[in-house]
Amino acid sequence: MKLVYKSFEKDGSGSVTLVPEEAEDMWHAYNLIAENDKLRSTTIRRVTTQSATGSTSSNKVRTTLTIKVENIDFDTQASMLRVKGRNIEENQYVKMGQYHTIDLELNRKFSVTKAYWDCIAIERVDTACDPTQHADLAAIVMQEGIAHVCLVTSCMTIVRAKIDVTIPRKRKGSCSQHDKGLLKFYDTVIQAILRHVNFDVVKCVLVASPGFVKDQFCEYMFNQAAKLDQKVLLENKHRFVLSHASSGFKHSLKEVLADPSIANKLSDTKATGEVKALDAFFKMLQDEPAKAFYGFNQVSGANEAMAIETLLVTDELFRASDVATRRKYVNLVESVKENGGDVKIFSSLHVSGEQLGMLTGVAAILRFPMPDLELEELEDDSSDSDG
Repeated sequence: MKLVYKSFEKDGSGSVTLVPEEAEDMWHAYNLIAENDKLRSTTIRRVTTQSATGSTSSNKVRTTLTIKVENIDFDTQASMLRVKGRNIEENQYVKMGQYHTIDLELNRKFSVTKAYWDCIAIERVDTACDPTQHADLAAIVMQEGIAHVCLVTSCMTIVRAKIDVTIPRKRKGSCSQHDKGLLKFYDTVIQAILRHVNFDVVKCVLVASPGFVKDQFCEYMFNQAAKLDQKVLLENKHRFVLSHASSGFKHSLKEVLADPSIANKLSDTKATGEVKALDAFFKMLQDEPAKAFYGFNQVSGANEAMAIETLLVTDELFRASDVATRRKYVNLVESVKENGGDVKIFSSLHVSGEQLGMLTGVAAILRFPMPDLELEELEDDSSDSDG
């Protein structure tokens, strides 16, 4: 998604203009546009004209409309988004208050104006427009003295860092200068990884090189991480996959990703953080039920005690047509973040999101047990069954 324009006022109102560039962007737009928002975009309108003789003719014209959104329909198979509402601005083809349906199209800009932009909507825009948020694969292609640190999305490869270090050649009887240069090169690559690879998003790091450069580099990197207590690298060691490349230049990445054996490894390692969080919740629910709760009332009660370590919530709850319901969940997310908790927003299109949806769509893993909350839950259940 490309951000063309953004303006927010102090009272929280404002508008953004976006250009969807790939099918996934339609999903972001579906989550962004809500009832009572104002949507402005070009659209096709069938216009009937009558001549002086009384004969009529019908033809299609492209015009720009601004509608007040009443209904949003998303076709997941075709990645098509249809938005219906009443026209609220003067137009030569469409009367004020007349209904019209706008089909959002790829590479055609649209503007969304909201009376209030909450943190979820703003975060959705940032996520859709930041390619690093989609890049769940990072790649380092390297050879002695040259390395490229890249982020790979579904549609592009972004070079985040290019490293070029002169390494002295080996000389008879003395290799010390060569070894020092090599270690300096490795250290620079490690710093680039720490700076540019966001392990909250990236699920796999591909390290490719000719010969044994990749093996020596990874061995050195994890030895240094252990010495310097760089927990980020040590905790994500399992995400690194080694492969052969013909050179340390970006074009070598294409041959690496085309290797079927590497493609299989990547599919295995690209397990999302959301799936792991849901597994952790189910395990906690089984082993320590006083530290795992689902349902708004119980989760809200745990939040009041600042007990939530991880909040799990589906994006479906933020698409509620009732403003009060949406606001309720937005407030919960903001509060958990303020209390230092981690928030995982699940896509209802994914299997993990569907599973969470079956558990009311909201769940939490707690920092400490709350048996009182567990008793309240049992009391609520018994009173429901009595009723």
